[in-house]
Amino acid sequence: MLRPKSRHGASLVELFGTNPGVQVRGITADSRLAGTGDLYVALPGTRHHGASFAPEAIAAGAVAILTDQAGRRVIGPVDVPVFEVADPRAAMAGLAARIYGCPSSSLRMLAVTGTNGKTTTTFLVDAALRASRHRVGIIGTIGYLLDGQLLAAVRNTVTTPESPELQAFLAYLLEAGADSVAMEVSSHALALGRADAIQFDVAAFTNFGLDHLDFHRDEESYFEAKASLFTPARTRHAVINVDDLRGRELVNRIRGGGQLPVTTVSLDSPGADCSALSLRTEPDGRVRVIARLKADTVEFLLGLPGEFNVRNALTCIAMLDAAGVNVQLAAEGLATAQVPGRMQRVDLGRQAPLVYVDFAHTPQAVAAALAALPSKRRIVVLGCGGDRDPNKRGPMGAAAAAGANIVIITDDNPRHEVPAEIRAQVRAGAEAARRSADLAVELIDGGDRRAAIRQALELAEPGDAVAVLGKGHEPGQEIGDRVLPFDDASVVVEEWARRLNKGSP
Repeated sequence: MLRPKSRHGASLVELFGTNPGVQVRGITADSRLAGTGDLYVALPGTRHHGASFAPEAIAAGAVAILTDQAGRRVIGPVDVPVFEVADPRAAMAGLAARIYGCPSSSLRMLAVTGTNGKTTTTFLVDAALRASRHRVGIIGTIGYLLDGQLLAAVRNTVTTPESPELQAFLAYLLEAGADSVAMEVSSHALALGRADAIQFDVAAFTNFGLDHLDFHRDEESYFEAKASLFTPARTRHAVINVDDLRGRELVNRIRGGGQLPVTTVSLDSPGADCSALSLRTEPDGRVRVIARLKADTVEFLLGLPGEFNVRNALTCIAMLDAAGVNVQLAAEGLATAQVPGRMQRVDLGRQAPLVYVDFAHTPQAVAAALAALPSKRRIVVLGCGGDRDPNKRGPMGAAAAAGANIVIITDDNPRHEVPAEIRAQVRAGAEAARRSADLAVELIDGGDRRAAIRQALELAEPGDAVAVLGKGHEPGQEIGDRVLPFDDASVVVEEWARRLNKGSP
């Protein structure tokens, strides 16, 4: 957990109106991260109540505890003040902001939500802002970054951190000299109130698709969680992709409220505030774009392939325009922008196929990634994760069959499920799509992930494109209760070298 060196702090009198003389220097909901002077928030959990770990937090230096009625009963008599509220999670974000001096109010805060494209758009925002001489922090799936450098930190969430961790990191960035933050805001974070104490300068909506129905009750609940970001209390300006049906619905809702300015983004609709006038794909996969931004024209070279990445770039420049940044200068940074595991080019040298690694793990993302490949013959390595959203496995297989010449079905993170059974579900969706659309696609059960990547490279010829989808930037593979080292890009390089050595005399 990254915290500022010089902490603002707050007294218990300021926070709760009692216990004068006790100063709170930090806050955490994880007893393992508790330190001297912390407020420990004991939250109810799926297996254990956080109150069970109060003794550990107190031993680590916590000076007070916040919990609910059930937690208060678990804690019993202790030597530090215990405060009881009906919903400690709802109170946590505001308390964290006060303890760390409300750092977001001194930073340019730029948020991105949506099913796909969050990570890429935040990295594009980062590259553009740094090109215009700003110091930028990133918060998201890849981790925490400052000025393009990944920071070492303990994380307990995948995308958007819990509010104590989030507010501490914002204070850390401010202390380190950052002036802007590009942040992924997940549907989980919005439903759980992790970003409640922040009013963003600009928030963007990329798109909406099938995902996370293991957490949200249904598709509508998932959408409403994302839509909740676009209120005057949470953001000052909205940027919305209107090529997406749900995006258009969101624009109508925002404009109906009449209190939130909105900029619309479209790849080609002349009615949108920001759209592409022309696109030209270069031989290396980069895209030259001429865009219209309200009354102005912006020309830039985008270092990432694919129309969906052009849409992400348009979202980026619309966000920066809404934030008052010089877009003409900032757009220069898009030429060299690269995102770990997001259409990441793995350079294998001359006479090699084009190989891309991407995090695509929804049907929509699989289709978009394959459509972005700058080649006529496309080979895809595709897997689906275990213990998550089984209903999207068939549609992901169908999307792969529709977009590739060869589909090699493999393991992603099988977790506690049988890998072969997951692969069978993906294959069933691919076969159904092949039959219904009479697709000339070859379907292969590639077995484990390394073997599947090896087979894809053996089948590929110079000029072909290979997409390794599903894990993106992840450095490990979850099998059972273990996380084994596995990085797609590194394995591609290793297997290509193996192929070359195998073919040498």
